[in-house]
Amino acid sequence: MTIEEYIEEIQKNPKIKAGSPMHEVMHLQAQEAQKITAIINGGYHDANEIRKLFSRLIGTEVDEGFRLFPPFYTDFGRNIHLGKKVFINSGCCFQDQGGISIGDNVLIGHQCVLATINHDLDPERRGDMEMKRIVIERNVWIGSHATILPGVTIGEGSVVAAGAVVTKDVPPFTIVAGIPAKPIRKIGK
Repeated sequence: MTIEEYIEEIQKNPKIKAGSPMHEVMHLQAQEAQKITAIINGGYHDANEIRKLFSRLIGTEVDEGFRLFPPFYTDFGRNIHLGKKVFINSGCCFQDQGGISIGDNVLIGHQCVLATINHDLDPERRGDMEMKRIVIERNVWIGSHATILPGVTIGEGSVVAAGAVVTKDVPPFTIVAGIPAKPIRKIGK
């Protein structure tokens, strides 16, 4: 099974049984992602080198306006989709097997976690997983140490406060804060 077939299958059937061929693809891709992130995180690279390495990691060329301050961690890499002028600050962890889509002009603060997987609650099937895509629309700012959970969409122009844990969709032009994150005010008019 290719990575492309895996991503297509996840979109149709987001559940993966532990030990299945899909699970094996996840592990093989994780090893490849670890190799590339070890290079990204292992020494100094200028912005152009970072773009080339990140492009290799996600399997598609990133925009010239892309900026990343390492270290950066992902356990898959190939299901990250970026818009233009995305900035990812240091220490972020992306668990992207279920898909992470990031729109134009998004700012992601230090040590944010974007997690697209939940494990089965039944202890006998705890190794089984369910994938849900995270969507971050354009012009979003995610503050340091925020966590975005599976299936969440963060609406255009919104702000996620530092340390927030986002468990539900965020409407456009809204500031959310807290654990779990709740709207605290609208942005703009």
